[in-house]
Amino acid sequence: MIRVVLPPHLRTLAHVSGEVTVSVAGDVTQRHVLDAVEERFPMLRGTMRDRTTGKRRPLVRFFACSEDLSNESPDAPLPDEVAAGKEPFLVVGAMAGG
Repeated sequence: MIRVVLPPHLRTLAHVSGEVTVSVAGDVTQRHVLDAVEERFPMLRGTMRDRTTGKRRPLVRFFACSEDLSNESPDAPLPDEVAAGKEPFLVVGAMAGG
C-alpha cells in the first residue's frame, strides 16, 4: 500500500482525514500513484493534474523522502521507501501571492 498525504483542502473535498492509502499495480510512479488516488477519490480529478494533459497543476508540488519531485518525469520510479509504504508520497499546495 502506498501512503499519500493530501493538503487540507483536498482532504476536505475527498471527505477524508489524515493520510490515505492506495494500491498501485506495477511500477510505483507519480503517474500511477495519482491515477490510483483519482480512481479511489474521483472528486479529486483535475485538482492535482490537468484533466486533458495530465500535467501537474501550477500550484501543486509533489514530495517524497524530503525530495521535491514536482519537476521529475511522472513515469520515473518513486523512492523504494515510498513503494514499501515506509514513507508517504506528499501532495502539497504551494502558496502564492504578494
